Amino acid sequence: MIVIVDYGVGNVGSVHNMLRKIGARARVSGSPQDIEAADKLILPGIGHFGHGMNTLSQAGLVPVLQTQAMVRRKPILGICLGMQMMTRGSDESDVPGLGWIDATTHRFPDTPGLRVPHMGWNTVQPAVNARLFDHQAAESERFYFVHSYYVQTADSTHVAATCRYGIDFVASFEVGNLFGVQFHPEKSHLFGMALLRRFDAL
Repeated sequence: MIVIVDYGVGNVGSVHNMLRKIGARARVSGSPQDIEAADKLILPGIGHFGHGMNTLSQAGLVPVLQTQAMVRRKPILGICLGMQMMTRGSDESDVPGLGWIDATTHRFPDTPGLRVPHMGWNTVQPAVNARLFDHQAAESERFYFVHSYYVQTADSTHVAATCRYGIDFVASFEVGNLFGVQFHPEKSHLFGMALLRRFDAL
């Protein structure tokens, strides 16, 4: 069972609908008991880093998520802000992140001709051993992005996929049981469905 963590920030309904489309057993819950019982977890998120972290803390879910991620080592997928919250922190806020991976979150630099946020479809280049991507695909995998900040990992081997928007940035990371995607698989049609199928099959 995949539990989509409901803490009031993120498209939990859209993620749940996409998981149902691929036949995955999933539910939306903000209950610590459901999170403890889950086989896998998805941490969605949209909006401001500090607000997301404060809301997650106020919901009382940080301790149980910490245990599932770092002690029980369940597969956890962070989506968009959820991915950023798994890092040590963000330029967007003084509130620290969960710190599950050695990474930080930064705002896109001003680049002539490019608007921030980075919004719309873009292709990604997966790393050789990245488990959530199709290495035999006949065409580049395309996903839907909406973000003004991007993750920078301290260890380049943690990068699962990159994307370019003025600069090359981390579109996905993978560190053991921890996965993050900067894009929205729930809005990415066939490519998003395929990625979520791979996560479900871990």
